[in-house]
Amino acid sequence: MPPEDAPARPLVATTVRDGVATIALDDPDTRNALSDEMLDAIIAAFEAVRDDDAVRCVVLASTHPRTFSSGGDLAGFAEEGPLVHKHRAIDRFPRLFRLIRDLGKPTVCRANGHVLAGALGVALACDLVVASDDATFGTPEINVGVFPFMIMALIYRNVGRKKATELLLLGERLDAREAERIGLVNRVVPAAELDAQVDAWATKLAASSPLLVRMGKDAIARQTDMPFDDALDYLRSMLALAFSTEDVQEGVAAFFEKRAPEWRGR
Repeated sequence: MPPEDAPARPLVATTVRDGVATIALDDPDTRNALSDEMLDAIIAAFEAVRDDDAVRCVVLASTHPRTFSSGGDLAGFAEEGPLVHKHRAIDRFPRLFRLIRDLGKPTVCRANGHVLAGALGVALACDLVVASDDATFGTPEINVGVFPFMIMALIYRNVGRKKATELLLLGERLDAREAERIGLVNRVVPAAELDAQVDAWATKLAASSPLLVRMGKDAIARQTDMPFDDALDYLRSMLALAFSTEDVQEGVAAFFEKRAPEWRGR
């Protein structure tokens, strides 16, 4: 056993290569359970890559070979303590979801193995989800007397109402192909091809104009719940603003000159 004063093992591992940051959940003993400590580590990792100008795309992954994350820490749910402390603790989920939404950089979830309960919400918070064909998805909270309140907002923004309600009330697991069919994931590939597919998308995203990606991500988030006419007015103004950027001019010039664009970020 390590000495008592040994530093705690990091719960996430972050690497950056060619503009792509990979944040990997790395607590195999708990199957990456989303404890307060794990959520704090994920939030800190996303804040770090948000502030790193060298990062243009973020991949959220797991080092566990059979599990992305088993979801919320059930032991923590059952702990006794003041309600105000529990209320403060569960703020970590909305903080993380908002952080990923407002990151200004595209995010890809590499979904392998089990993606359950709160972990499904974390996956859906990402812009894109690539799953291995042996992955499973679900919200089993109801089976242990809990309800997936915190991730409900994300599920209903990705899946039709009836299917979303089925997921929440029955707590049954879906295989990867069914998850793809109903819109929980973007693409399913054989497990042996998962890394290649994630790398291909991340590389393509990292090659895009970071300024236009940031503007586009912000627009996606803001217009989602707007009335249709309000959304059109807002998006028209965003398009006009985009036309004023040097990156749009550079992108068009590069297209006609048949060369790779050199993004200026302004």
